[in-house]
Amino acid sequence: MANLSYVNVFCKDIIKLSNFYIKTFNFKEIKEIRSPIFRGVDTGKSAIGFNAMAVYNLLDIKKFSKTTGAKFLLNFDARSMKEVDILTQRAKKNGAKIIKQPYRTYYHWYQSVIIDPEKNIFRINKVLPAKDRSQAPK
Repeated sequence: MANLSYVNVFCKDIIKLSNFYIKTFNFKEIKEIRSPIFRGVDTGKSAIGFNAMAVYNLLDIKKFSKTTGAKFLLNFDARSMKEVDILTQRAKKNGAKIIKQPYRTYYHWYQSVIIDPEKNIFRINKVLPAKDRSQAPK
């Protein structure tokens, strides 16, 4: 079975956007793979790659560069509901916009929905244990 190694994000400013995620989640840059058009960030279980727009030419995918709208959704797992709250506020402090403040979902997660400085959408989640599921909205 294959494993997910990276999710790559095309961005205008690879340094600024990778630093946003590093500061918000205390991730570490993978300096060994740094290049003028790429920054890699270790998330602990996989990695996020931040690609400069020049990669469209490099990968022969320029015809897709004008695609607009949300095309992916990054999800970050927190260890507790309190950590969801803390990380949500940290993201806002680091330049993100909160789309949805932390809330309990019908599928038994506690999550916030956020848009990063380059308008990519991500969520911060805590899957609620069975004992807390009765408190979730119906």
